Amino acid sequence: MNTLNTSVPAPGTQDTAMTPFSTSAYLDMELLRFTTAGSVDDGKSTLIGRLLYDSKSIFEDQYEAIRASSEQRGEEYVNLALLTDGLKAEREQGITIDVAYRYFATPRRKFIIADTPGHIQYTRNMVTGASTANAAIILIDARKGVIEQTMRHTYIASLLRIPHVIICVNKMDLVEFKEEVFERIKNDFQTFASGLPVNDQHFIPISALKGDNVVERSEHTRWYKGPALLELLETLPVANDQNNARPRFAVQYVVRPMSNEYHDYRAYAGRVSGGPFQTGDEVRILPSGKRTRIKSMNLAETPLSIAIAPMSITMALEDEVDVSRGEMIVKASDSLEATQDLEVMICWLAETNLLLNGKYTLKHTSREVRCVVKSIQYKVNTSTLEHLTDDQNIGLNDIACIRLRLTAPVFADKYSDNRITGSLILIDEGTNVTVGAGMIV
Repeated sequence: MNTLNTSVPAPGTQDTAMTPFSTSAYLDMELLRFTTAGSVDDGKSTLIGRLLYDSKSIFEDQYEAIRASSEQRGEEYVNLALLTDGLKAEREQGITIDVAYRYFATPRRKFIIADTPGHIQYTRNMVTGASTANAAIILIDARKGVIEQTMRHTYIASLLRIPHVIICVNKMDLVEFKEEVFERIKNDFQTFASGLPVNDQHFIPISALKGDNVVERSEHTRWYKGPALLELLETLPVANDQNNARPRFAVQYVVRPMSNEYHDYRAYAGRVSGGPFQTGDEVRILPSGKRTRIKSMNLAETPLSIAIAPMSITMALEDEVDVSRGEMIVKASDSLEATQDLEVMICWLAETNLLLNGKYTLKHTSREVRCVVKSIQYKVNTSTLEHLTDDQNIGLNDIACIRLRLTAPVFADKYSDNRITGSLILIDEGTNVTVGAGMIV
């Protein structure tokens, strides 16, 4: 049997000490995507580096490279933040600018980490990096407590409907691991977040630099009864994070093999964005409204009797109905209706400002339509969460509520109901540049 090693020995140990497990078991493991956020110097990159190092998920040559780089910089310790801060400007300034993705696995789960910037001028990078996350780790400096950046990042996490929020109170070693400091910050955060849709909250006192409560429980915080960060990440319930109450299947591609053997075969490829769908289900094709039943479904070459989000599958139907790219397949009993008017929370990604009455291309699932910005309802002050109704100047990294009028109908959900069918992007028609990322409200 082929095996795959995902554990990496600590520097100086031999590969023979690693315990392999099967490739098939690895592929079947549950995946957790999480993002990190926090103010400048709160220790986001150091935390990820510590997490990777202490879980033995980096190679010896990687460790040696950052050790040598740390020595060249005159640092007294191995700077694990260099594992994620890969841009030259990031290393020179000691900050995170772009989103850095890292992948690792433990015997219990696979992980994708998005290390996102903390600066307000890189808000767009945080939004794009966190848009697919199951969990958000928000770091707070134990010496500073809850600050504007904390509130900004928590607001964005709530706006993106990230199901799980983990607040790591970092640098506890600099406040002598005092329980009262941790409890004060916890209470301050809960008071602020009480008005936001942040339901599943966890609080952990850590020292990313020294490794306390990152992978192993720390002796310095015996008053803390919760899990270490990695243990929590391994056990967070993510199976229900995908929307399975409203079955959705947006057609991306019509599969018609050009061969004599399969000349009668027709199927539709796409991603399930809500489910489940089962073989034999009666479904409705939107926008035509025609009804048929699911004949078969396949994941690659594997037949399926049931498909759930976020599987990418091919679906064959019993009747020869006209289905094209951009159309939506839903359960026959579903009441999803078409709309040409959308109210959207938009994060502006472009150097040029959003134009009132400006024309853009809107991409929703696999469908593209033209649209016009009819009104700007308000702009959000992401530091105070105030709604600025008189400020119509929406520029780079700004978040605002706008109304769009579409030239053709789309079948969309509220973002709070479905993060896939409730999201969209705006594209500049002249440059073909993505200028906005939106969530339907």
